[in-house]
Amino acid sequence: MFLLKELPSSQSIQRFISRYPDADVEAISAFLNILRAGATISAALDALLAQHGLLQGRWWVLVLLMREESFTSTPSDLADKVGVTRATMTGLIDGLEQDGLVVRTMDALDRRKLLIRITPAGEAKLDQVMPVYYRRVKALISVLPKRQLAGLQQSLKCLSEHTGLLK
Repeated sequence: MFLLKELPSSQSIQRFISRYPDADVEAISAFLNILRAGATISAALDALLAQHGLLQGRWWVLVLLMREESFTSTPSDLADKVGVTRATMTGLIDGLEQDGLVVRTMDALDRRKLLIRITPAGEAKLDQVMPVYYRRVKALISVLPKRQLAGLQQSLKCLSEHTGLLK
């Protein structure tokens, strides 16, 4: 993910408007601020997870496995939930398996079906990371007043539901 460290000024955006009349300064400014906030938050999460020897992709796989009652899922289900290709998921699982955080097993009922299960070491890794993660998320979110947070959540949900407008 790219991080635009310096947002364009209104004057800079105005130059684009003279060239591209459909440009809207307010919409562009809001959109760039949302992108920058997302990228900045993602980079901060990367830094937090790196302190525990994890990357976001691997962390999400462990979290998703812990959400399952059986602590087990198929690679394709994990890929769908994380929003990556199956090939990317295979790479994530390979790394987690090398680190002893997950194991591959065969489904007892259907030997053709591969299952991924979090190991006790994987659970211990999450037990180490999650309390820190929850404290830091709470600290970050607490900078917003509750009313402002509720409005932000509604706004972000609305934008997420309409991203097809960008396609």
